[in-house]
Amino acid sequence: MTVRFRPLDPLKDAELIHAWVTHPKAAFWMMQDASLEDVEREYTAFAADPHHQAFIGLVDEVPSILMERYDPAHLELVGLYDPLPGDVGMHFLVAPTDTPVHGFTRKVITAVMAELFADPATARVVVEPDVANKAVHALNEAVGFVPEREIQKPEKKALLSFCTREQFESAVTVTA
Repeated sequence: MTVRFRPLDPLKDAELIHAWVTHPKAAFWMMQDASLEDVEREYTAFAADPHHQAFIGLVDEVPSILMERYDPAHLELVGLYDPLPGDVGMHFLVAPTDTPVHGFTRKVITAVMAELFADPATARVVVEPDVANKAVHALNEAVGFVPEREIQKPEKKALLSFCTREQFESAVTVTA
């Protein structure tokens, strides 16, 4: 399985990701009722924000992943923790499928983390999934995330978790 990432084009990719973010399996993405125009508007705003980037992940050249990278000192977590230099926030979503492949999502999050750590400026990845999203907590743990504490965001109660480059490398070496 080869994975590569390309920048998301808010207009060209809106129809593709609209189907992903409004799918019932993407409930934690909180865009269930979003229209195509809502998705275009949201990702156009992200593209204009210097602290936020969105990417499409291609698995064997098939669009299969939505990944967002953000600066937690400026977005999402402002005032909820003390960011360190090199902190990078991350969200990821796997495209829905009628034919799930065992272990696929774990390979995806491993590829997402490898992509983030490919930037030498990234020292630590920060995530804040919904506390009820047990599946993603297990995936995060598998790639080295350590939960710190629950936090209250405007839209959800979240589990603030961190993963250093060393924790990621140790986790994927052990499980490889």
